[in-house]
Amino acid sequence: MSAYVLRQGLVVGESSSLVGDVFIEDGLIREVAPHVQCAKGTLEIDAEGCWVGPGLVDLHAHLREPGDEAAETIESGARAGAMGGFSALVAMPNTEPALDNPALVSYVLDRGARTPLDIAVAGAITQGRRGELLAPMAEMAALGVRIFTDDGVGVQDPSLMRRALVYAKPLGVCLAQHCEDERLAAGGSMNEGAVSSRLGLVGRPMLAEELMVMRDLELVRLTGCPMHFMHLSTGRSVAMVAAARLEGLPVSSEVAPHHFTLDEDSMATFDPIFKVHPPLRAAAHVAALRAALVAGQIDAVATDHAPHAPEMKDLPFDEAPPGMLGLEHAAALTYEALGADAADPLIFFSLLSRAPARVAQLRASDHRPRHGAHGGAMHAGEDANVVVFDPAQRWTARRDALQSRATNTPYDGRAMFGKVRALIAKGELVVDDGALR
Repeated sequence: MSAYVLRQGLVVGESSSLVGDVFIEDGLIREVAPHVQCAKGTLEIDAEGCWVGPGLVDLHAHLREPGDEAAETIESGARAGAMGGFSALVAMPNTEPALDNPALVSYVLDRGARTPLDIAVAGAITQGRRGELLAPMAEMAALGVRIFTDDGVGVQDPSLMRRALVYAKPLGVCLAQHCEDERLAAGGSMNEGAVSSRLGLVGRPMLAEELMVMRDLELVRLTGCPMHFMHLSTGRSVAMVAAARLEGLPVSSEVAPHHFTLDEDSMATFDPIFKVHPPLRAAAHVAALRAALVAGQIDAVATDHAPHAPEMKDLPFDEAPPGMLGLEHAAALTYEALGADAADPLIFFSLLSRAPARVAQLRASDHRPRHGAHGGAMHAGEDANVVVFDPAQRWTARRDALQSRATNTPYDGRAMFGKVRALIAKGELVVDDGALR
């Protein structure tokens, strides 16, 4: 394997940072010091002015394979993730067919092993994600699956969700929930409120999300099984999960960049590119999510990367599928939300790397099969999954520059703050000077 030295960046540890060099050889971080002497032939990467930290980890990526390769493949999704600074992605199970059995999980793991990144799998909670019968979670867990979710539709039946939690607890896995009561949200295509009334669109009320958050917090209290709350979109939802965590419940939460960047006014043009579930909320909730990020009330930023073939997003607004791309812009949008030039690098890497790695059980202490360790402390001896992020770089997002197979980004033409300069994943240089190798 190759040898690299990252020169004179701000090396961001778990609780402190130092300006120095990071020497990587044979897939491991060998030395972190103010200055490292290297053997001839070591590739030097200029990291001056940059943040050097653990490779980013995405808890929520729709890679679409198998079944919808026209929108994305595991390989193209990995390319997009690499450009965004991610060394590991958790592939969601809402594929066709759903990832609800060991054979399909093995297929995705094998395809993922051919990419430069670590591709973990989230298995389905129920068979076919239909919310009727539990999937064989124990068999999937034996392959290394540590997150289970029916993402796209939350488990609607509280009794079934209770049984899933009881089943999952002794397996040492985490259930992740898409919190929307489909009976309340049925037929809605955007946030319910004054804007939906003005536009004549059926809304999805905030209560549809918040009621399921309340319900599942109580089910966690009853069963003691860990739960991760996915793409929360309201200030009240975030506050409830944060309060439960302070009580000692084994819960965690994520927010997606679009929910702390865009608001419901984006719908004014009826462009389906902005349609997503849960929907974009009012500006007050965007501000609340940003404040919660800074305050440490949210565990992770997760992209909810949801590619669609172009013809699908060309449908009328109420017929088009929900979802937007996220992998290639998440780091810059998080940096912006944390205050850009005032952003704390410790919080940045906690939200995008260390906490997601903990939730996904991708840390060194988790001893997961197939996957290297992510979200490390930037110490000698750790697996070399390292990103170099340049907070000073200003750039413009362009749809035609995406690595994803799909193009449904809402950020085309948007000014971005901060960019990934380099990524080392599985010990190899994947992104160099902002471009894939």
